Amino acid sequence: MDDRPETPPLSPLMLLGLVAGPVLSMVDSAVVNVAVPEIARDLGGDLPTVQWTISGYLLAMAAGLAASAYLGRRFGLLRAYSWVLAAFTLASALCALAPGVQALIAARALQGLVAAPMVPLAVGMLLGRGTGKMPVTGGLIFFTAPAIGPALGGLLISAYGWRSAFLVNVPLGLVALVGAVRAARSAGAPGDRGARLDVPGLMVLAPGLALTAYGTSEAAQQGWPSTAAWWATGVALLAVYVVWARRERPVRPVVDLGLLADSRRALAVALAGAASVVLFAVLFLVPVFLRGVQNASTTLTGLVLLPQGLVMGLGVALGNRTAERFPIRGIVASGMTVLAASTGLLLLLDATTPSWVTALLLCGRGLALGFTVQPLTIMLLSGLPDDRVADANTLYSISQRLAGSVGIALLATFYSSHAITGSPVDALHASGLLLSAVAGVGALAALALRHT
Repeated sequence: MDDRPETPPLSPLMLLGLVAGPVLSMVDSAVVNVAVPEIARDLGGDLPTVQWTISGYLLAMAAGLAASAYLGRRFGLLRAYSWVLAAFTLASALCALAPGVQALIAARALQGLVAAPMVPLAVGMLLGRGTGKMPVTGGLIFFTAPAIGPALGGLLISAYGWRSAFLVNVPLGLVALVGAVRAARSAGAPGDRGARLDVPGLMVLAPGLALTAYGTSEAAQQGWPSTAAWWATGVALLAVYVVWARRERPVRPVVDLGLLADSRRALAVALAGAASVVLFAVLFLVPVFLRGVQNASTTLTGLVLLPQGLVMGLGVALGNRTAERFPIRGIVASGMTVLAASTGLLLLLDATTPSWVTALLLCGRGLALGFTVQPLTIMLLSGLPDDRVADANTLYSISQRLAGSVGIALLATFYSSHAITGSPVDALHASGLLLSAVAGVGALAALALRHT
């Protein structure tokens, strides 16, 4: 049981303040993909250089995760979140005003660096307020806005140009900042002024995360051998950090891996990683299939994926309520089982499948994913003291990010090899079966979860 007293509920403005930051960062990471050609034309850069507006953001975001737990401990979750939200808003303004490609790349790197802590810090408050449950409204916005955001962002870019995708963050960020500051004043823990930064650990973990994420993401396009130097160096640095973090010393590790000594929390993190593999791999696979086999437009592809994101928000709300009445291991096992079955339905897709059927099949996955994620976060945070919530959420975010990157890269290799020896439809079916098996193994593993 969690013995911490429940803090007062968040007002709508405070809730908006906590949800808006992560949503804006997630939307921004996707919207810029659409704007790359226009940015290249407007600023006079070549596509490989402009592509670093995306790669630089992702690299900096992966590195920024390493400092998230320390920021939460040192300044308190809400106060740290308010500062990084303000920095993100400023970085967005710098992106919108960038006079050239190099300035835009630098501003995007800053934006990614400060965007990374927003998710674990905000989620730590939304899920860590005594009960470990996310408010239903917060869950709906948190998961549905990223699904709607890229489509709306694409329309915004089409109507007003690429700078509008960054400029819109400024007023939204300022409004969210007001809510975050109010939340910090009413319910924000002051943090620990005596907390010291694990500088050596940060210097190892940050590049380890960045190089691993970048190397695996590039492997999806260039192949594993071509990016081996990136991901192998990243994995080696992560291994060094694991050894470093397990040593006893007066300074607390930048991310406390001691949480994984608890088998139920370690399993919750592992299952979150497995769910991320199945989620992000299909988000990569289905657009490749729709555009390559069915010749669907970018707009139609986005519309096909949209309902899955919307239903995920509903799944979170359902998981919230179900976790109050039933054992968590049964909920997670059921969710992963439905995820395995709905992912297996990719076998029904072929070159002539109507788009609405594809969207409907994906909705089952969205519901299962949302239903599964919420109980796992409750399991991870239940019973933790306030000063360890940021560590737990950072571990959760790292697991999701790395698992998603590796999952996409491995599936891209698997899909390509089957498409060469067979057909794209055969490759889709084989990939669906593989991902269904991953979810099935997760369902069996979930039976070992225990919640005290």
